[in-house]
Amino acid sequence: FCGLEHSRNIPDRTTIWSFENRIGVDGVTALFNELDRQIRAHGLEARAGQIVDATLVPAPRQHFTKEEKALLEQDAVPADWKPAKRRQKDVDASWTKKHGKSHHGYKFTVSVDRKHKLVRTWIADTAKVHDSQHLEAALDEWNTSAEIYADKGYVGADREERLREQGYRPQIQRKAKPGKALSACQERRNRRIAKVRARVEHVFAAIHQWGGQQIRTIGQARATFAMGMMVVVYNMRRLAFLGA
Repeated sequence: FCGLEHSRNIPDRTTIWSFENRIGVDGVTALFNELDRQIRAHGLEARAGQIVDATLVPAPRQHFTKEEKALLEQDAVPADWKPAKRRQKDVDASWTKKHGKSHHGYKFTVSVDRKHKLVRTWIADTAKVHDSQHLEAALDEWNTSAEIYADKGYVGADREERLREQGYRPQIQRKAKPGKALSACQERRNRRIAKVRARVEHVFAAIHQWGGQQIRTIGQARATFAMGMMVVVYNMRRLAFLGA
């Protein structure tokens, strides 16, 4: 793929690390956009609606004292932190709770087209940001269908109304209210949406196999770069699978 025929031409880890630092978030965004252009040039337009979902990407847990936490919350750095220590502290990753368990790291949101299962847009953020805050930003305006599929985490009457005003048809699973079960009709609707939503889980499963189960970098910029590169690699592999 890279045109490397001899082992002496394979870049070492330092070269790759320097390349990563040089291109950064803007570079990986440019790579993704260029690949997306080539995908569309092959006739693989986004079709049949889009599926939006997010996953938590754990990062190494950081240990701070109460005094350090108080300073960090004010966007300040403790005075006794030397530059070497500062470089080893990830002050961007955050905590959140999901299904009763605490998670530390980042959140990764993607929009996948239902037809080709290609990632059309992606957003990286800290774990504490709720999934629903990225729904509208993650939408792919070029999808030929107006349908949007999402799970219960994106439920919101005002949000769905805004989407309908913009011409979308939100297909969001319903959440039962406290003390009141879903009706049989709502349960059938949820199952129908779940069958479509399952396609996005294949994307996350593939990314997790390539290291997406945990980010080992420090800082949001490097975490965003790592997640962006995983999306680029996924789309390249998917493009090859589709025979383009």
